Amino acid sequence: MSENRDIIVKPIVSEKSYELLERNVYTFEVDSDATKPQIRSAVEEIFGVRVVKVNTLNRKGKRKRNRRNFSYGRRSDQKRALITLAEGDSIELFDV
Repeated sequence: MSENRDIIVKPIVSEKSYELLERNVYTFEVDSDATKPQIRSAVEEIFGVRVVKVNTLNRKGKRKRNRRNFSYGRRSDQKRALITLAEGDSIELFDV
């Protein structure tokens, strides 16, 4: 991993991720090779916040059917990070 912007791919916007915002937990899609310490330092450096905890999960891509030629394809696999911030810190990107 060369740069912090390469580790954090994009924020996850869903009902569940917005529900977690109440507990100061933010959800990001991250690079599949990123480790928890790398994710922690990337979030702290990019957003200027203090990270308390990092949880990661790997999601397998779903198998999808193509109606036109009756073949199957797959969505890509994802690695997500659930980042718990210190009390009083927040990321403006998610402010509702």
